[in-house]
Amino acid sequence: MTGSTTLTPLQRTVALGTDLWNDSSDPSELEYAIANGAVGATSNPPITLDVLRKEPDRWRARARELYASFPTWTERRIAWQVYEEIALRGAAVLRPMFDETGGARGRLSIQTDPALYRDRDGMVEQGVAFSGLAPNLMVKFPTTRAGLGAIEEATYRGVSINATVSFSVPQALAVGEAVQRALDRRAAEGLSIADMRPVCTIMVGRLDDWLKVVAERDGLSLTPGTADWAGVAAFKRAYGLYRERGYRARLLAAAYRNHLHWTQLVGGDVVLSMTHAWQVRFNASPLDIRSRVDDPVDPAILEELLGVGEFVRAYEPDGLAVDEFDGFGATVRTLRQFMVATRDLEAAIADFVLPNPDL
Repeated sequence: MTGSTTLTPLQRTVALGTDLWNDSSDPSELEYAIANGAVGATSNPPITLDVLRKEPDRWRARARELYASFPTWTERRIAWQVYEEIALRGAAVLRPMFDETGGARGRLSIQTDPALYRDRDGMVEQGVAFSGLAPNLMVKFPTTRAGLGAIEEATYRGVSINATVSFSVPQALAVGEAVQRALDRRAAEGLSIADMRPVCTIMVGRLDDWLKVVAERDGLSLTPGTADWAGVAAFKRAYGLYRERGYRARLLAAAYRNHLHWTQLVGGDVVLSMTHAWQVRFNASPLDIRSRVDDPVDPAILEELLGVGEFVRAYEPDGLAVDEFDGFGATVRTLRQFMVATRDLEAAIADFVLPNPDL
């Protein structure tokens, strides 16, 4: 990396001040990401299920070992132990970076049980436990009504949070305020906040997905490609408001669907968390990589988007009340997917450990 001509597109992204994370805890994928400048990673039930399916022999053996060692453990408990161990293995890859930078980099996010999205205290209890597993673990909490309370309480208890299941400007602002209140409480009590690195995710591609569902459902004739700007527009607006209000949390873009979710956000003091597949694709692209995070969305595109009520709810700072977070379409769709992945993960572990009477 001695000259700009030798940098990959993702390395150029990092050189422009934007952090890159790997959207998986898979060690081989992490190594590729780190080689391209990544400084963190993330995990959740779907990601963990994917890792499990890539390495069935390894995790079958581990599940059977746990089954034999802990005869009172349910298959569900074994599944969550494996879930933790897969995250910890990824965190170990990042640990040297964490130690070398004093915690500024090298963290991995682990997500709380999606089924707890209405249980503030349950999320806090699990999140605090996760945070204690390794010094470089962050904890993901959903930006639901109860999740917002969990985010504030966990932050107050010293957990570096990653707010997930978040798609809108109102959710991002609510997270920014909750984190700020918690950090102020810690500081007022003489507790350290210097080593905390809270982030707030906006799942840009999932907002695009929801707008496309709404257009189909409501018979809207959007110009082709317009819905692909929804997440970018919401992220850019939230980023501007975060800077204006001086929130301590940083924004993170996730759930990639196209290159706009990358190229349009380069240059911001933000995190771009993308899967290995998108990293490889982006590194092979000839696209011009320059700072675009402050470039406004084309007014014609924004005007068309603002004609869709569900986009207005996601884009305007007061478009969603906290009590409406749980029922927002993108939230419901994402929670369902995460819950299904969790059940599939638990079922996979049960298949590993239970004897098959047909064999």
